[in-house]
Amino acid sequence: MLEKIRETADYIKSRVGDIPQSAIILGTGLGELANAITDKREIPYTEIPNFPVSTVEGHSGKLIFGKLGDNEVIAMQGRFHYYEGYTMKEVTFPIRVFQALDVKYLFVSNAAGGMNGSFDIADIMLIDDHINMFPEHPLHGKNFNELGTRFPDMSNAYDKDLRRLAMEIAKENNIKLQHGVYVGTQGPTFETPAEYNYFRIMGGDAVGMSTVPEVIVANHAKMKVLAFSIITDLGVIGKIVEVTHEEVQEAAKIAQPKMAFIIKEVIKRLNK
Repeated sequence: MLEKIRETADYIKSRVGDIPQSAIILGTGLGELANAITDKREIPYTEIPNFPVSTVEGHSGKLIFGKLGDNEVIAMQGRFHYYEGYTMKEVTFPIRVFQALDVKYLFVSNAAGGMNGSFDIADIMLIDDHINMFPEHPLHGKNFNELGTRFPDMSNAYDKDLRRLAMEIAKENNIKLQHGVYVGTQGPTFETPAEYNYFRIMGGDAVGMSTVPEVIVANHAKMKVLAFSIITDLGVIGKIVEVTHEEVQEAAKIAQPKMAFIIKEVIKRLNK
């Protein structure tokens, strides 16, 4: 594993040179945020040694290096999901590569079903915490001390200072920003009404099929994480309707520019 991580990191360095300290993972329907990145250098996943290849519509599958505003970033346009058949080690492999590249900040986005009655479709939810419902843990198995401690702390999994900064930026720019707990499930089915109700009772505000594994590994790697869910459908009793992947993508596109602005401003202030 360590050899594969080093091989991939070395290849990326050979292609792009200096590596930014901020990385962004663009979720379902959110790949268009990449259009805001200028001076791009793109590497398709198919060209990167040891990288999985995304199989989901809306995930184009390339690593983008460039500027978001005036600041250099790495963006994953397309992520990997457990439901595609990958192991958790494969799902989180890019995070390990980011660690080897000395990335300090990880920004994560996803499309999610809202279970909080105050949420509307196309709302942006700042993730305060998560509940892990995946059947496999990304840190299961042998621990490599070079990558992190055997028992990592998760009390500040979504960095408090970054969240505070995001909330300040949203308030200054009159952007409505919800916040809450994200429930990560394996998918690929959308939730039943009973499952929505169960996740809400246990403390969840939104539910989706990603993010949690990447955030766990990022914390193991001592990265600071900021994450957002775009509410693309509602799992609120009385508001549950049949949902398609295409509708999820469309709802994500509506909120995307606001989320992109917040991320851009956070990175700008981190680099002052």
